[in-house]
Amino acid sequence: MATMADVARQAGVSVATVSHVLNGTRPVLPHTRQAVLDAVDALAYTPNTLARSLVTARTRSIGLAVSAISNPYFTEILQGVEAGALEEGYSLLIADPHDDPAHERKVVRLLHERRVDGMIVAPSPDPRELLGYLGRHGVPTVFLDRLVDGGPAPGFAFDQVCAENAEPVARLVTHLAGLGHRRIALVAGLPGLSTTSERIAGYRQGLAGAGLPYDERLVVPGNSEAAAAERATGALLSLPAPPTALVTANNAMTIGALRAVRARGLSVPADLALCCFDDFSWADLFSPRLTAVSQPSREIGAQAVRLLLERLDSPGRAARTVRLPSALVHRTSCGCPGDRPESSSGSCPEKGSDA
Repeated sequence: MATMADVARQAGVSVATVSHVLNGTRPVLPHTRQAVLDAVDALAYTPNTLARSLVTARTRSIGLAVSAISNPYFTEILQGVEAGALEEGYSLLIADPHDDPAHERKVVRLLHERRVDGMIVAPSPDPRELLGYLGRHGVPTVFLDRLVDGGPAPGFAFDQVCAENAEPVARLVTHLAGLGHRRIALVAGLPGLSTTSERIAGYRQGLAGAGLPYDERLVVPGNSEAAAAERATGALLSLPAPPTALVTANNAMTIGALRAVRARGLSVPADLALCCFDDFSWADLFSPRLTAVSQPSREIGAQAVRLLLERLDSPGRAARTVRLPSALVHRTSCGCPGDRPESSSGSCPEKGSDA
């Protein structure tokens, strides 16, 4: 294999100049830079990243631990992380913790043992062991989608990025109440996740704003997956006074809820109005088309990379938590006419409006 010294001889420059061109560490005259790049092409030179990491103590790799990678929402987050990492010359090592604290600790340890420069993690419902490990080893870390409280060790700061959760759910409930619904139910996510607690808080906020009482029987756990949500929705529909409207707290649970409605020979929105958290690419192919909260998933991933690289450059800076706005995409499953425009502004046309 060609070496950096071979490239330098071919281009008629020093090894240091080749290094500056390849690593962008110092400005190089355009004609010199081009000579180096031509020599790289002619010799099919490939930089030895292992050797470089021994010198710099950096592997230019990021560990990504995200559960349910098959979920379209997390797939889009992964795409955002990958694009942001590649743009900065970083590679990814990816693992799925399966939302299990013990497995989470194991995969994070394995990623760390591969000497990643930092970690991006969507934490499990109980991240105490994870926080302890990251704190003891001082691993630069960004948590995404799910927030964690506090810090695991003095001098250890981590950053976080997520979408707004409570306010968008409150908007969904307010909209359904504006359409005349008085029994609005929520299929909530996996207990212990910040996204679950925040979306429940938003649900309660929406009820209070509409002057509706909170009924604990109308909040059921769907555990962030389709099968549990199907059972939960079935239980809601079996109540003596079933809900007339339903909010599902993620896209997988929306699928489960729709299965439960269909199994009972009911239809949306004629028998049950439906709004959901998480938009996905085929949401407007359903009949009816799904009114949904759309999270900026790719931007969440890209922002996580930016925060991590800032942390690597400035290890001592204060911790940051970034919340990105979600958009409400208005369609027809909520019971509004199909000729109303979709909205990404965060407002959903109320019944009787001209919007």
